[in-house]
Amino acid sequence: MNHQFEETIFALSSGRLPSGIAVIRISGPQTRFVIETICGKLPEPRHAKFSSFTDTSGELIDRGLAMFFPGPNSFTGEDCAELHLHGGKAVVDAMITALYRFEGCRIAEAGEFSRRAYSNGKFDLTAAEGLADLIAAETDSQRRLALQISSGAQAKLYSGWRTDLISARALIEAELDFADEADVPGSVSDLVWKEMAELSTRIDKHVRDGKRGSIIRDGYRVVIIGAPNAGKSSLLNKLAGSDVAIVSDEPGTTRDLIEIKLDLSGITVLITDTAGIRDIAGAVELIGIERALDRAQSADLIISVTDISNPVTIDVPLTKEIIRVGLKADLVNDADIFNYDLIISTHANLGIEELLILLSKKAEEAAGKVSDPLPTRRRHMELLNEANLEICAAIEETSTPLEVRAEYLRRASYSLGRITGDVDVEDILDVVFSQFCIGK
Repeated sequence: MNHQFEETIFALSSGRLPSGIAVIRISGPQTRFVIETICGKLPEPRHAKFSSFTDTSGELIDRGLAMFFPGPNSFTGEDCAELHLHGGKAVVDAMITALYRFEGCRIAEAGEFSRRAYSNGKFDLTAAEGLADLIAAETDSQRRLALQISSGAQAKLYSGWRTDLISARALIEAELDFADEADVPGSVSDLVWKEMAELSTRIDKHVRDGKRGSIIRDGYRVVIIGAPNAGKSSLLNKLAGSDVAIVSDEPGTTRDLIEIKLDLSGITVLITDTAGIRDIAGAVELIGIERALDRAQSADLIISVTDISNPVTIDVPLTKEIIRVGLKADLVNDADIFNYDLIISTHANLGIEELLILLSKKAEEAAGKVSDPLPTRRRHMELLNEANLEICAAIEETSTPLEVRAEYLRRASYSLGRITGDVDVEDILDVVFSQFCIGK
């Protein structure tokens, strides 16, 4: 690609101030001149040099390390530099002000460094998304999955599938154009459609495995449901280790969704407390109940809780996996444990550890082991499904002319190309790179 950008951009890349060290990143055609002016001399490429940093009038700003990375062997593919200075707000403000005074220099927008790297062919679109996920990773499983994607494993898989589609289309078109030539097989169609059927099966499995990728990236979603006053909020508070939900004897206290985030075995587990479900409710409470049912339908796992000292049955048709939990065990001497998977008392701290162990096990089973690259974003899933629909149409419409079936394969390869950015993706670049912080 090797795009040339006229403006030089800069930004604080090291996070919130104050800090021990602040790193300011610079990229663009003016980088060399800026560093020579501020440091007095250009450092040797890719070597840190202790320097005095001065503004354009010669006034000392700070002392620190300067590094220069000449293009194209840099993160963005153009001349880049880093200034490592003390992380005080006044120090950084003075450096930013000094950089603004250079002609053609401006503050970078969110994700602009990475977007320039993509435009200059330093990585593909999936690797850029993996890099964004790596920055946002909060658990070990998220880190490992993001590293795998940012390494290019996902792009390699999709590019291989796209190559298979292009080869199949070429064979079909060769049969159409050169059917009378001796060096073209009489009929390659049977072999092509067999290979395309196998590819369709692989893509379908990959999309289904994408659920595991979504769980790792976005979290394993658990929803607590039950009748009013069953103890849902007390259970959520116990799992959170703090009072995140209001606990009251008055029915209908919880009217909105309250969510906590736990790290269990390196997997993010999102647990949502919901409004108590009952037939008779006011207008506002009814909205909360509807939200509770909607969230339960989209959950990976449901914890259905019952107050075993005063059991109230709720009639909710759900197809999700359910853990039946009996709460308030400290209020009864003899509970029918066979009605429940777990007996818990939040007051006596009974059964909480067992529930966390069970949730951890369920999340691990749902996420599986990260060994193969997985689709982690909705746009990946949508484009993979689009590609597979085109492949299936090409395979199944046997009465359709070969040139039309070849067009189906072209459209499938186009959909795969949009995932990695191998074809025109201007309409999604702003969405992808806006997820980055300024300075990345």
